Amino acid sequence: MKKNRWMLRMAVLLLISAVMTLTVSVAAAPGTNEDPLVTLSYLSQNFMNELLGRVDEKIAQRNDQVVQKLSEKSELEGTILSNGTFAVVRLNQGQTLTGDMGCEVLLRGGDVTCVADSYPGLVDQTTSEVLGNGGALVVNHLYMMTVAGRAVTSAADNAVLLVRGTYTIE
Repeated sequence: MKKNRWMLRMAVLLLISAVMTLTVSVAAAPGTNEDPLVTLSYLSQNFMNELLGRVDEKIAQRNDQVVQKLSEKSELEGTILSNGTFAVVRLNQGQTLTGDMGCEVLLRGGDVTCVADSYPGLVDQTTSEVLGNGGALVVNHLYMMTVAGRAVTSAADNAVLLVRGTYTIE
């Protein structure tokens, strides 16, 4: 009889153990491949949209700040920064366009002269000659300011220039 009780106890313990194991495994189901425990639907529908929305807001705010600072600086200093393309600039009589080193100017029309306090003034890239102080720019010739502070001034109203680089107008 003692053997039967021992066997009975063992069978009951195995049955209880099997029931508990089955209960725990059913309760702790990790989900499916399409919707795992960290739910894919939450990540794709809520979290990513919210995260991307926040990033877009921050980028837009930063872009607005940069544009505002550039426009303030441009208004205060009269400085124009081109993005590598030529900008059409119109000068009235007596106005002076001063360029930084590397600024390029192409005269399209009008009477414009070089302003330079020392040699070289402007380098005529079309003819490879140097234009000194007071020298007249030739229409459709490309000039480069190889020294900072070089300038051109208009002797008549409505001079038209194409300018590439950083410059100020006074």
